[in-house]
Amino acid sequence: MSDRFTAKACRRMVALVVAVGLATGVAGCGGGGGHGKKPEASPSTSQVDGSNPSAQEGKSAAPLAELRGPDGLLLQVTSASRDAGGFVTVNGNLKNDSAKSIVVPVALRGDETEILRHGTSLGGATLVDPQGKKRYYVLRDTDGRPLTTTDLSTIESGQTIPVFMQFPSPPTNTADVTLQLPTFSSGTIKISG
Repeated sequence: MSDRFTAKACRRMVALVVAVGLATGVAGCGGGGGHGKKPEASPSTSQVDGSNPSAQEGKSAAPLAELRGPDGLLLQVTSASRDAGGFVTVNGNLKNDSAKSIVVPVALRGDETEILRHGTSLGGATLVDPQGKKRYYVLRDTDGRPLTTTDLSTIESGQTIPVFMQFPSPPTNTADVTLQLPTFSSGTIKISG
């Protein structure tokens, strides 16, 4: 009984240390750049006073590309960034522009046996490098699941769902690639980073 009690106490102590460490890290990342100065106002007060919005608040940049799909589906690509790990992450929004609910086509997952087992996804997406004449398929994890948004089912009229896809990175001198998604039109996007 005392061994169980000791083990339980140790687990609680470790959890407490981790929680305190995370809280300290979050507080340390609070930013501000004031270096010891007290904040002048709370965030809600500063917005009322007419302060400048943060870099992400007023961001309404045009999408990199819009790919039209069947029945009023629209994929708006919002970013395509090259990561240090050797892959490209494409982010966007899948939107239902029609007046009725739409079931996401299963064709979007592609037809590879490994991906078919993991449900509806954007696993059929590819990036085409016209300069290097190569096609890049969505990456998969060790269990064969595509590194993309999964479990897509029905999108209600006017609903927007944030989506992502990860691909192997084309050479660093390649910036413009074509994004292809089954049953959708193609679109050229520019990779940043």
